Amino acid sequence: MDQELYAQVKRSVKALLDINLDGYKDEQMRRRLDAWLARSGARTWPDYFRRVRVDPEERARFRNYLTINVSAFFRDPERWQTLRQHILPDLLGARPHLRLWSAGCSVGPEPYSLAMLLDELTPGRRHSLLATDLDRGALAKAQARGPFTLEDIQHVSPAQRARYFERGGPPFFVREELARRVDFREHNLLADPFEDDFDLIVCRNVVIYFTEEVKRRLYRQFHAALRPGGVLFVGGTEIVPQAQAIGFRSWGMSFYQKVLTG
Repeated sequence: MDQELYAQVKRSVKALLDINLDGYKDEQMRRRLDAWLARSGARTWPDYFRRVRVDPEERARFRNYLTINVSAFFRDPERWQTLRQHILPDLLGARPHLRLWSAGCSVGPEPYSLAMLLDELTPGRRHSLLATDLDRGALAKAQARGPFTLEDIQHVSPAQRARYFERGGPPFFVREELARRVDFREHNLLADPFEDDFDLIVCRNVVIYFTEEVKRRLYRQFHAALRPGGVLFVGGTEIVPQAQAIGFRSWGMSFYQKVLTG
């Protein structure tokens, strides 16, 4: 689609779904929108938006499509080993009851992975674990504790599967006792205010869809939301630009610690 049509589509998406596409990379989002229109069977965007206005189910499908969801338990397992063996023990040494945020949690594997590690490292101890996403459909699946596929849980050990998942499967469902440890909420990273005083923020493979300007703003906001000494955990191929200028120090691949002051 050309620039003028793309601008019109963005305005309609904002009006109908309250999603602002300005922060997303144009080329990637245009491709996604073109693919969706072709799949929808509508001839033009005005035709499609007329359908969206009167059909709540179609509106929900479109919203879920625009909020990109790719997730798995312990994705990039070597990074999660670093988290388990080094990052979390260090954070727990400074504060026994941690405050954590999974930002852009999708359908739940990431915060549930965190909950498993915390339970293994500090049995019986309660922590504050917030998990947020813009996609209501993804949050509904997360709160329903599944279903998850064999591929979703490929990095979950047999012992973890026996302890934290319901018997049987596939499909697989997280046990209710684990799910109660996670507070799922709707949140728009581009529009809603951030809470603060977090020991760990996990935001992996979310900002890759945003413009460079939006990425820089979000990393500054994540820095402000961390307590001094807190850690940001990003995706396996993600690098925080100008991390030192923001106030981070690199702590191995994918981890950035908020520099202690004073």
